[in-house]
Amino acid sequence: MSSPHSGSDTDSDQSQSGSEPVRHSDLSDSIFRSYLEFTGRSSATNTDLSKIQSFLTSSSSGALSCLICLERIRPAHPTWSCTSVCFSVFHLICIQSWARQASDSSALRASTRLPISAQKAAEVSLWNCPKCRVEYPQSQIPKTYFCFCGKLENPPSDDPWVLPHSCGEVCNRPLNHSCGHHCLLLCHPGPCPSCPKLVKARCFCGSVQDVRRCGFKNFSCNNVCNKVLDCRVHCCSEICHQGPCPPCPVRAVYRCQCGKREEERQCCERLDFRCEEPCEKVLGCGQHKCSKGCHSEECGPCPFQGKRTCPCGKTVHEGLSCKASVPLCGATCSKMLSCGYHRCPERCHRGQCIVTCRTVVIKSCRCGSLKKEVPCHQDLTCERKCQRQRDCGRHACKRRCCDGDCPPCSEVCGRKLRCKNHKCPSPCHRGACAPCPVMVTIACLCGETHFEVPCGIEMDQKPPRCPKPCPITLLCRHGKNRKPHKCHYGACPPCRLLCEEEYPCGHKCKLRCHGPRPPPNPEFTLKPKKKKSLHQSECTPGSPCPPCPEHVWRSCVGQHVGVERMMVCSDKTLFSCENLCGNPLPCGNHFCTKTCHPLRNQSLPSVQQARSEPCEKCHIPCEKEREPACSHPCPLSCHPGDCPSCKVLVKRSCHCGSMVHVFECIYYNSLSEKEQMAARSCRGPCHRKLPYCNHLCPELCHPGQCSSPEKCSKKVTVRCACQSLKKEWLCHDVQAAYRNAGSDPKDISKNQFGHALIPCNSNCKSKLKVIDSELQLRRPKTVEVKEPDTDKHGPKRKKRRERVQEVTQISTLQKIVSNVKRFLLLVTVLLVLVAVSYYGYKGLLWLSDWMNEVEVKRQGRYPRI
Repeated sequence: MSSPHSGSDTDSDQSQSGSEPVRHSDLSDSIFRSYLEFTGRSSATNTDLSKIQSFLTSSSSGALSCLICLERIRPAHPTWSCTSVCFSVFHLICIQSWARQASDSSALRASTRLPISAQKAAEVSLWNCPKCRVEYPQSQIPKTYFCFCGKLENPPSDDPWVLPHSCGEVCNRPLNHSCGHHCLLLCHPGPCPSCPKLVKARCFCGSVQDVRRCGFKNFSCNNVCNKVLDCRVHCCSEICHQGPCPPCPVRAVYRCQCGKREEERQCCERLDFRCEEPCEKVLGCGQHKCSKGCHSEECGPCPFQGKRTCPCGKTVHEGLSCKASVPLCGATCSKMLSCGYHRCPERCHRGQCIVTCRTVVIKSCRCGSLKKEVPCHQDLTCERKCQRQRDCGRHACKRRCCDGDCPPCSEVCGRKLRCKNHKCPSPCHRGACAPCPVMVTIACLCGETHFEVPCGIEMDQKPPRCPKPCPITLLCRHGKNRKPHKCHYGACPPCRLLCEEEYPCGHKCKLRCHGPRPPPNPEFTLKPKKKKSLHQSECTPGSPCPPCPEHVWRSCVGQHVGVERMMVCSDKTLFSCENLCGNPLPCGNHFCTKTCHPLRNQSLPSVQQARSEPCEKCHIPCEKEREPACSHPCPLSCHPGDCPSCKVLVKRSCHCGSMVHVFECIYYNSLSEKEQMAARSCRGPCHRKLPYCNHLCPELCHPGQCSSPEKCSKKVTVRCACQSLKKEWLCHDVQAAYRNAGSDPKDISKNQFGHALIPCNSNCKSKLKVIDSELQLRRPKTVEVKEPDTDKHGPKRKKRRERVQEVTQISTLQKIVSNVKRFLLLVTVLLVLVAVSYYGYKGLLWLSDWMNEVEVKRQGRYPRI
């Protein structure tokens, strides 16, 4: 069971009465502790304590009011509580006044309507509770202020830990059903709960015994009852039940009590089964039959035997036969007629007397205004209406010819009660009307916490504080992380957390949460409006996050390093740093020489892409080094990536120089050095001459120097100095001979190779002279060699350059003019530099002032939070 929470009126009450002490708002734990320790918390316990809990909630919320005066009952006010049904609490003065008025009114009515004295009427007069209408004798009119349990007179009201109007001790009142146990709660308002003691109890049919709470000891075992019914023949077939068993429902054919008729009836009806025919059994006299109805007992003696009287009862006859009729006495009948005033005037007769009295008498009407002779059985009435005030004092008697004892007023009172919401439903009466019996329940929105107040003061009450969480689901992004709040009326409190919504730029909003709000609960009201609102409450949409106010360093449109500016993140203004662009061109080899401009980027918005400018196109020839490296330039213009393969044909001679090979550059350069040497070989004999002789290399075409040129094995004809003698030597022997002679074989010409290596003999000397003279004659004359004309065979560009470089004579005047021009040019350049520096400095100052103004305006537009 949830503990009660004080209502919103508690603070206002304490503020109004500053002299009253501060009171603890939750006393239910201390009141229920001893009871709950004994019983535990169960559904039955919660049901028993709900009435007491309602009283405690009303008391703690300041809603406890007197039904008579409709004023709030404060802790210091003396009170009285009904102990019968409703357990309502009243001001002691109010209930005393109410009881005296009710008892005096009751005594007055009793003394006027009953033949008793006023003192006796006052002693037996009753008064009733204003709410439950339970009657109390005059002796129980409260005279002293007692606590709820009735043990302590004038209980203290200054203890904040004790419930007002309570003694704070154990209640100890006898519990219901006279079980012999007493209440375990502390002194409390309202009815005592059921007895929590454990006792042995039997079910309704008595077949099962179990240990149960004394307050709930009556139970059903849910088996067949099997108790013997009143017929003493059959048993009860109902499930174990409370109270007497129902009549036996078994149907069978039974005889009536006289035995004349048989019918199918229930077993419970067989003892009372009587037919509608007379008995007609012959009596003991043998002459007459029984005139009684169907019966089972004896018929009895004949009624015409013994003493018999005449019809009027004045003459007695004895010894008459039952067959003989009693003779008439002839005297006047004199039996009292139905009017109760006159007797039968006829002579003794058989049968009934006349029904209506025909004696003429003088009668007055009931109101006494008319007298007339009429038959005794006839009532005399006049046509006038009574018009006298009834006992209610408000309505007149409307009966015709009333006899003075007017009947009580049968109309509904209908006066407006003190609550000003209802009318008195009682019959018309004198004095004050009873308090309005309606109790208004004031509850929180979910209905878990509630209390009752008398009708008429509900508009001054506020709903109680409920500890249950609010069931509304929050719509902002903090719905799951937000701390839950308690049940309430009206709109939920706003979210106090930071928004932290992420901008597209990556920053987070640092304002208070401004997301959507759920529709508000209805406001607290006891009387809903007659016209229902057509528009249902809707959720409040949230406001969007403002532009990102964070300051970030932003580069220029050309994305240059070192020229960033501090700007507001949401400000998308672009600026140029006026430097060269410097971004790589599409070729990937050169850089853009334009002034800083917006670059094209797919990630930028479409607006910025529309403002972007492409970098310049590269028209420079390709200058990349090819791979594999070659000496030919790329034929394409500057381009990204690798150059295409070089398809230029290159000529390479074989190693011996006898033939020329043609290769594609890419093919030749992709070969290794060894493969290149193999590809250049002509596969024929080497055509190179050996260094020490004039013979060719005997090997196949090969790279590098010929191997072992000094071991040439060719045959050489060797002659003597006069060339008369000759021999064939191997070439390497000839070379060895030259080396031995101290000369180098390389210096020997082809014609002289092998000459004079053999000494001449005697035959050769005579021929030597002849040969020398012939040799002298054979020598050619010295021819004057002309140097070639270089001018005729030189390149044209060189001739043109030599023509331009002709020396000209410069005059003195020309030198002076040239010096003056140089001075004026220098002065002009200095003036331009000074002007540019001055106006540039002024421009920088203006730009700084403008940027400061823009920053001030931006801060005024988006102030920092």
